[in-house]
Amino acid sequence: MWIEKIEVDRKNVERFYVHFVKEDGEKQIMSVDQDVLIEYRLKKGMTVTEEQWMEMMKKDDEKQAYKMALRFLAYRMRSKQEVVDYLKKKDIDAQTIERVIEKLQQERYIADEQFAHAYVQTQVNTTMKGPYLIYKELMDKGISEDVIVKAMERYTEDMQRDKAIKWVEKINKQSKKRSHQEQKAYIAQLLHMKGFPSHIVEMAKQHVTADDGTEWEALVYHGEKAHRRYEKYERYTYEQKMKQALYRKGFSLSLIEKFLEKKKED
Repeated sequence: MWIEKIEVDRKNVERFYVHFVKEDGEKQIMSVDQDVLIEYRLKKGMTVTEEQWMEMMKKDDEKQAYKMALRFLAYRMRSKQEVVDYLKKKDIDAQTIERVIEKLQQERYIADEQFAHAYVQTQVNTTMKGPYLIYKELMDKGISEDVIVKAMERYTEDMQRDKAIKWVEKINKQSKKRSHQEQKAYIAQLLHMKGFPSHIVEMAKQHVTADDGTEWEALVYHGEKAHRRYEKYERYTYEQKMKQALYRKGFSLSLIEKFLEKKKED
């Protein structure tokens, strides 16, 4: 086949339309990247073999996939697995992805070790996550365990303690409707969900503060709710259900008795 003409793609100046004429007279158009055009020195009147045609198509697929990956990487650093998954979603074949990834790694656009260190630093600086959660996120991004372990050294135990205490301070300011014991249980559950290790959680629980006024305020809130639920019962059953409900909320029996005495006076 031979090249009848070459024209610029007006929608994308980096690509060219190459018009081929086959031996039987059939015409075919191929869109190629400018780099492919230059590499193969394509020009009008040039003869191209079937093997060269297939090779050019393969090269063009790789070039397009490479540029897709670069655009994907332009927004922020990515792990190798993130780029692979992105190209798969774009229906790029496995062999082309492999060649593109190899080129990106050679050019240092992809470096999982560097990515992992940067990711940990960013999470430590901008979020309230614990180490286990960050570790899991890196695993989900396809980072190898040994690389993650090394990167996680940036998240020191002192930093973990500071973040856990900040969570305690934040929760203490937010809610006046939990008993001291319930508040500690809530903090423990939250910190575990956020990825903090057990010894950090236990330390943080010791920073959960409570005073008599706050505890009484919380008891009155839950006591009134329980009262509306159980006031229909006769006195003995009412008191037993009230005690059970408020005790489960973490309030002391002495404080519960005080509340019940006040309800009698009302």
